[in-house]
Amino acid sequence: MAGTGPVDPGCELCTSDLPAAWVLTYVDGDPDGEGTREALLTVGNGYLASRGAAPEASADGVHYPGTYLAGFHNRLPGTGRDAAESIVNLPNWLPLTFRPASGEWYAPGRGHRLHEHQALDLRTGVYRRELVVVDRQRRRTRLRQRRLVSMAAPHLTALHTTILAENWSGRLEVRSGLDGGVVNANAPEELGTCGRHLDRVGCGTDGPESLWMVAETGDSHLRVALAARTRVSVGSRRQAAHRTVGGPAEVGQVFALDLTAGEPVAVDKTVAVFSSRDRAVYEPLVAARTELGDAGPFEVLATDHAAVWAGLWERLRLDVGEDHAWQLPVRVQAFHLVQTLSPHTVDLDVGVPARGLHGEAYHGHIFWDELFVYPFLNLRLPELTRAMLEYRHRRLGWARRQAAELGMAGALFPWQSASSGRDESPARSRNPVTGRWVPDHTNLQHHVNLAVAHSAWHYWETTADLPFLATTGIDLLVETARFWAGAATYDPADDRFDIRGVMGPDEYHDGYPDRPSEGLDNCAYVNVMVAWTLARACEAYGLLERHPGAVPWFRPAVGRPELEHWAHIGRRLRLSFLDGGILAQFEGYGDLPELDWEHYRRRYGDLRPLAWLMQAEGDNTNRYRVSKQADVLMLLYLLGADELAGLVGRLGYEFDRARIPATVDHYLTRTTHGSTLSRVAHAWVLARTDRRRSWDMLLAALGTDLGDLHDGTAREGIHLGATAGTLDILQRCYTGLEIRDGVLRLDPLLPEGLDHLRCTIRYRGRLVDLTVDHREVRMTSPPGDEPPIPVTVRGRRLRLAPGTTVTVPLDGDA
Repeated sequence: MAGTGPVDPGCELCTSDLPAAWVLTYVDGDPDGEGTREALLTVGNGYLASRGAAPEASADGVHYPGTYLAGFHNRLPGTGRDAAESIVNLPNWLPLTFRPASGEWYAPGRGHRLHEHQALDLRTGVYRRELVVVDRQRRRTRLRQRRLVSMAAPHLTALHTTILAENWSGRLEVRSGLDGGVVNANAPEELGTCGRHLDRVGCGTDGPESLWMVAETGDSHLRVALAARTRVSVGSRRQAAHRTVGGPAEVGQVFALDLTAGEPVAVDKTVAVFSSRDRAVYEPLVAARTELGDAGPFEVLATDHAAVWAGLWERLRLDVGEDHAWQLPVRVQAFHLVQTLSPHTVDLDVGVPARGLHGEAYHGHIFWDELFVYPFLNLRLPELTRAMLEYRHRRLGWARRQAAELGMAGALFPWQSASSGRDESPARSRNPVTGRWVPDHTNLQHHVNLAVAHSAWHYWETTADLPFLATTGIDLLVETARFWAGAATYDPADDRFDIRGVMGPDEYHDGYPDRPSEGLDNCAYVNVMVAWTLARACEAYGLLERHPGAVPWFRPAVGRPELEHWAHIGRRLRLSFLDGGILAQFEGYGDLPELDWEHYRRRYGDLRPLAWLMQAEGDNTNRYRVSKQADVLMLLYLLGADELAGLVGRLGYEFDRARIPATVDHYLTRTTHGSTLSRVAHAWVLARTDRRRSWDMLLAALGTDLGDLHDGTAREGIHLGATAGTLDILQRCYTGLEIRDGVLRLDPLLPEGLDHLRCTIRYRGRLVDLTVDHREVRMTSPPGDEPPIPVTVRGRRLRLAPGTTVTVPLDGDA
């Protein structure tokens, strides 16, 4: 996780005693990896996040300052789906640089960098940087910087810089500013979103230390306001700005002072950010000025910020050992998840952006990735899951419209959504191999509403939040059930229901070789999950009938005939099988030929972009038994072997659990892992049959963003689903944690790469400290007045009372 640059004995970071398992660090990084480092050094608080770009840098093809507000979107002028909404790159609050008298303002490419050390202190949520540069006159200057986006005061950001003239004395100038001339250019291959989203930029000063800026998006007419305060001091002497600089979309102040070599200059920059989306705000600039006026100095902000992070880490605890090589990656994943989704997110009316608040990939859209995020949050910060599901619920109107456009009842959430919930899926995508724009049919992935239904039900199971089920949950389940009940067509000859014209999670098959882009018939993932959803909708409706006091003034009217129809469909959906009883990915899958894998491996090596490579050769993945990511195996990931076997049996098919390893092997050997989510699902399904391969898959998933600074796509945003999914493998998969019938069930099976695992979970409002190793399970519940928690450990039943610890020996690995 560290760079290979030399240690500078004068660098506080090089010589610090920060614990290695809590610090992501880079030394003298190369330009090619800068974009990814900026994403991985992002600091945020769920409301606001800023990439780890250097304050003296601008977007130049290497660096990319980016600041994003959750849910702050705009659409550039255009027609059709090409003009998708995009998360907006906000005015850059960071600009800060210096120069000795008669010298150049320091910026990348000006002066010579002798040393740079960047470190993200995960424990306190502070990004630290030390830089040593020499200018043309051989004047050597050292900068020490700390940066935070406050978790205690979500509208505040702060940058503290210490400047040391190491071998020169004289006049120093410091320039601090706000830059509203930014554009969206972090993901240049995204169609219809790159360009200038901010209009009507206004800026000015509020005194010798203060700046302000307002801007408005061109189409959504959202307003954002920044108020900045810069204080420059030498010892106890504070220096006021002596002039204002800037242009139509930028404003800055220049501070000048005389110093002697070795005399530290402190620059304290604090910025308040508000938008017209914020609650309890009359006018954003007034709010920003007020918040800034109340803000204390950096040290006070840092202390309050670290205190909140300490409490968060108690909730996020997932320990595999301070000396374990993967303890730091685990914490990095948890840290970046909370940069995007924190307690501050709850009241924002936002979804789960697939690439976090760390970049502009996928326009900041919401996909099905939430399916991989919620299980971790359900047992840590369940109020976040509820808030994200309420984001979906508020957009049922658009989901109903999308279903109606297809001639269907119920609701169909789009594959990609943003502000309103309308379909933001692209009509075209750029082939990175050929550079050509080609039709994009991923909007056929109607299974996104099955993911929403699954998430709603499992949130309810984990929390027992009956008011949620009686309002948001029942609506999501019923409307999803109605859509799929309407999509299922009856074949009286076989007494079976078929679902045609869909696309599974695989994404390499949007149709058949002779019918491309028209969807698939009887996709196993879709049909099994439809059967599951129909059963859960019936179960939820029945549960609410038994709790009439929980039902609010309105609930969807579902008559007995409709419930019976759902139950009938859920018993008669069609599935296809391959030889040996392996569940076929879709009807006709077994008729497809095998791909010449060796040919493509010899020719290309990395097969993750296989679809693009084949398209460049004039071929198509629709023709072969290949998968981009887990599809059939997603059923084992979501349902587990027991529930999947029960569902397939309920559909009237024989399902031999002994065929699961063969099923896993069949699809795993034909999957390219072109999606970061793929290894998460495969690590899960391998956990019980091949722990070595499961652990290897998990390590690959943990390294998705961390391990590849140059060739990966993390520079455009972290992969939030993979981030949370890897944490959930540790939390639930390797502990065998499952919640069913109101019982907390554990069946641990740690891989050899783990000696132990410790975490704190929140189950139905109660905290449980859980430690698992290869010998025993230990659970501790803090004191309280709650009733005991019913628990089973490998089938052994017990009750965990408040204020007690229970230890259960494991009689060897199962």
